[in-house]
Amino acid sequence: MPVAQEVLEWFFYESVKGDKVDTVSPAPKRHPWRKAFRWSIVIFILAALVWSFRHFTRPDPLKVVVKPVTRGRVERTVANTRAGTVKACRRAKLSPSIGGQIARLPISEGDRVKEGELLLELWNEDLAAQVQFSRREITATRDRVRSACSRAGVAAKNAERQKTLFKSRVGTRERMENTVAEADALAAECQAARSEVRVREAQLAVVSANLARTRLYAPFDGIIAEINGERYEYVTPSPLGVPTPPVIDIIASGCFYVIAPIDEVDVAGIRVGMPVRITMDAYGNRVFEGRVRRVSDYVLDVEKQARTVDVEAAFTRTDDFPLLLAGYSADIEVILETRPDVLRVPTEAVVAEDTVYVFAPAKGTIERRKIVAGLSNWDYTEVREGLTADAQVVVNVDLPNLEDGARAMVIEETP
Repeated sequence: MPVAQEVLEWFFYESVKGDKVDTVSPAPKRHPWRKAFRWSIVIFILAALVWSFRHFTRPDPLKVVVKPVTRGRVERTVANTRAGTVKACRRAKLSPSIGGQIARLPISEGDRVKEGELLLELWNEDLAAQVQFSRREITATRDRVRSACSRAGVAAKNAERQKTLFKSRVGTRERMENTVAEADALAAECQAARSEVRVREAQLAVVSANLARTRLYAPFDGIIAEINGERYEYVTPSPLGVPTPPVIDIIASGCFYVIAPIDEVDVAGIRVGMPVRITMDAYGNRVFEGRVRRVSDYVLDVEKQARTVDVEAAFTRTDDFPLLLAGYSADIEVILETRPDVLRVPTEAVVAEDTVYVFAPAKGTIERRKIVAGLSNWDYTEVREGLTADAQVVVNVDLPNLEDGARAMVIEETP
């Protein structure tokens, strides 16, 4: 600037000097090209100043990350609002229905058991003795039944014989009536003995039921997940309204599903049988295939949380079951609609649902475009109008000063 100022001062000084009229000396010879040359210098200096000002004051090019517009599949999906949970299709938390001391515990945590296998037995020698006593009583009663019924059979034959003799006028009425009465009495004794057998059998059933209450059996094939107790410890059933931990927790290992909460505004389009993508923190980006198996019949209204509906998704591939553990956190993405071959852009590039910023390589500038969007998910948004397949859209749309016509330069996306 000092140099330019000195040049201008010299120019104006020469101009004024040249325009003065000397009344004594004769007028010097004027050269028109000198004045044009001076103005050319002024114009050049002003243009240089303007260029320097614009060059050094304009903002630096925006550093943008771009991705191409492509063709491919776009899906409309809904996902859970909070983490879901992997659950076993069958799980039982078992405790004996009566209190007592643990006498047998033939299992350990992690053991695989078969349906019907003994898991736990309380001390029950008194009940076992009662069962044995009842069985012997039944045996003795059945022996009495055979004796009473045999005598009743003989008496019945004697009664028939006396009836025949009385009709032939050989025997007396009194003898015949006594014989018939004795046969009826012995028949009643036989019937009473048989009834007593049924009573003893019922008593045995009661004692056996009490004995069965001291034992726990596996309700299905599974894995022992947890045991709360040791041999010789006492266990007591839960008091009314006071839950206590179960003694044995058994989980079926052959079937798993995911239950996850989905916002009430998204659940209306979900139907049983729709395809589902399942992801778990335990397996990173690995995706498991599934299907919707149930949509809850009511809305969960939990304080300080959005209202949600529980959706259950079953795993499609049984080969995945050995990889799963009940309790894993999981997320589900229900696929509501699919379009296989459409023009699409990354969803992160779409602003306000209908605007994208396109990088023009030839000009090195940004162009703001309006689009007509179709299906959309977390990854891609369908473009029905407004873009062509050769365009490059800006994905880091949170840049300051990102606007139509802004200068930009492309940088590689940071992983």
